[in-house]
Amino acid sequence: MRTAIITDTNSGISQEQAEKYDIKLLPMPFSIGGEDYLEGVDLTVEEFLEKQAKGMDISTSQPSPLSVMQLWDELLENYDNILHIPMSSALSNSCETAMALAREENYEGKVYVVDNLRISATQIHACIEARNMLESGMEVEKVAEALYEHRYDYTIYLTVDTLKYLKKGGRITPAAALIGTLLNIKPVLTIQGGKLDSFAKVRTIKNAKTTMLNAVKEDLSTRFGDSDGSKTRITVVHANNEEVAKELRQELLKELPGAEDVHIENLSLSIVTHTGPGVIAIAASKKLS
Repeated sequence: MRTAIITDTNSGISQEQAEKYDIKLLPMPFSIGGEDYLEGVDLTVEEFLEKQAKGMDISTSQPSPLSVMQLWDELLENYDNILHIPMSSALSNSCETAMALAREENYEGKVYVVDNLRISATQIHACIEARNMLESGMEVEKVAEALYEHRYDYTIYLTVDTLKYLKKGGRITPAAALIGTLLNIKPVLTIQGGKLDSFAKVRTIKNAKTTMLNAVKEDLSTRFGDSDGSKTRITVVHANNEEVAKELRQELLKELPGAEDVHIENLSLSIVTHTGPGVIAIAASKKLS
């Protein structure tokens, strides 16, 4: 049976990767300065960052139920079933909406929505694992079960270039933002189970990179039973910070000699909305296949 894999553009997946792994993309809607956009359709990363730099009001929303069903209907003309891997339910209602739609008679037994609590590159990792399991002959129901069972087997650490957007979103107070800026504080944040939380506060981007690298190595060793990176998919993610991303990639390859490769991807715009540009992150997921 042919199975279509869908994820949304919160994954930050490139068109090239989507084509390589035969993954279908659901564009996420944004409102910027009163105008509506769809990520990857009429809004590029560069355009988003330019508008953000101008201080334009930006808000995110979920795809309309109609757009989700239209994509499903289109795919079911050529595929037997669909495996839909949306952004974590802890960060958006789009997952719950898709799960409710999948229970309708037209889609029951044909569309499988998996809430495996992923965001950014870890969504890409889940899609790759799903594709590999399907190609090995595993039934789509079993693939969905495996993704759900391992929903906590990932880790993300990130640091921001400016505290401006964390202050704007209410995650830190104006006073804390001012003091942090004056002292060149670089907060290290973590995403576990789909939720963004504080992890550490350091000074300088160099110290932030070291903190993230050590935290990922610790997670790989203690949570994934992987001391050299051979059992984990690892991606460096950034927002308009490619040079630092390349440096961090080289450090990861040096520290984790078993890693087959470490990819570099753009951070999903839904996160950049709240963190601003200059973000650098490490995303890692336990391999299932």
